[in-house]
Amino acid sequence: MTCIVKVFVKDIRFPTSLQADGSDAMHTDPDYSCAYVTIKLKNGLEGHGLTFTLGRGTQIVVKACEDILKMVINRNVYDIFNNFGKFWRDITSESQLRWLGPEKGVIQLATAAVINSLWDLWSRIRNVPLWKLLTDLTPEQLVSTIDFRYITDVITPEEAINILKERQEGKEERENHLLTHGLPAYTTQVGWLGYSDEKVRQLCRKYLKEGYRSFKVKVGRDLQDDIRRCGLVREEIGSDNKLMVDANQIWGVGEAIEWMKHLEKFKLAWIEEPTSPDDILGHRRIAEAVRPLGIGVATGEACANRVIFKQLLQLRAIDYCQIDSARIGGVNEVLAVYFMAYKLKVPVCPHAGGVGLCEMVQHLQMWDYISLSGTTDNRIIEYVDQQHEHFVNPTIVKNGHYMPPSLPGYSTKLKDQAILDYEFPQGKEWQRMFNEGIYPKQID
Repeated sequence: MTCIVKVFVKDIRFPTSLQADGSDAMHTDPDYSCAYVTIKLKNGLEGHGLTFTLGRGTQIVVKACEDILKMVINRNVYDIFNNFGKFWRDITSESQLRWLGPEKGVIQLATAAVINSLWDLWSRIRNVPLWKLLTDLTPEQLVSTIDFRYITDVITPEEAINILKERQEGKEERENHLLTHGLPAYTTQVGWLGYSDEKVRQLCRKYLKEGYRSFKVKVGRDLQDDIRRCGLVREEIGSDNKLMVDANQIWGVGEAIEWMKHLEKFKLAWIEEPTSPDDILGHRRIAEAVRPLGIGVATGEACANRVIFKQLLQLRAIDYCQIDSARIGGVNEVLAVYFMAYKLKVPVCPHAGGVGLCEMVQHLQMWDYISLSGTTDNRIIEYVDQQHEHFVNPTIVKNGHYMPPSLPGYSTKLKDQAILDYEFPQGKEWQRMFNEGIYPKQID
């Protein structure tokens, strides 16, 4: 009954580029998309997982998922969960597929989709939301899901177990606080580069009324335009609320430092992705230059694996660690980053937005709050207000706070209608847009 008897993956895309949703200095016309994995047990129970993409190229991730799923089909799911860390290493170390990474790029994105579907399945078997599954696992069980290869010079399994045991006191109180108050969110919805000034003003007022006190603006295309737009947002949100900016990797190191000197007057909390996500020493130089301006550096949404995070954290190259639920290898590897960040005293502020990222990262940050960090100080979760209506269990944000999901799973199951409408290219909505000339046909 617990044998995995069916696996499949779909290419799901939403035409967000038509409204400039998600537009930034580097990604000017994104179509928010995902490779969507389903794993089915013999007893009929299903797990769903995804990895976020931007349109073209999703079909490549789908193919990589299909190859990884060959290592999942016909497995007893408890054989996986009872030794999840070894299973994670097995699929990321498959001797031929590994060459395509290792542990980076398309193959890592695909790994995340498969791994996330297994965690969703495990939560559904336990009949609890993922955050609750994570918090209820014993320290030994939770740590056993992590592959510590390459990071034991920062944290060992024994240290991680001891940390969790030390943090047991107060867990019940923190869980009750979470259930009542949720965790603080910030919105990026006001800051897309393709939006008009009037739309930005309207959105600032909308989210202020909804209880948000932290806002993020995309920058990096034109300095004078950035100065004007940051001034516009600061004017709307006032001086007491938090403002962050995000360059999405557009600058070189020196350019990032100079650009931020011009934006200092807006009292920014952080500059996000100021340069290449792989440039650890570059991030350190930028961080050392902008900290005296009162600005932190945030990075992580495009970091490929725990090893890159390890170096960013060790070298104090970042002030805010931004895990992504689908860029590195799923929940198992994300947990490794949380432990390193905790030990090295860097707050985790998850990257979200996209398709399903808000739905997923909320669970991870809720586990962190209850079981690990125990605080919301300098910790905040990104929120982008789009594509949630396509999920069976969408995020719930009240008064600018993520409220904990109560339904079983990782909140990753798409509605059947969303798949019928937006599977690419045969979905009903895509065919309609092609036929009406709303969206140009693509050759994939």
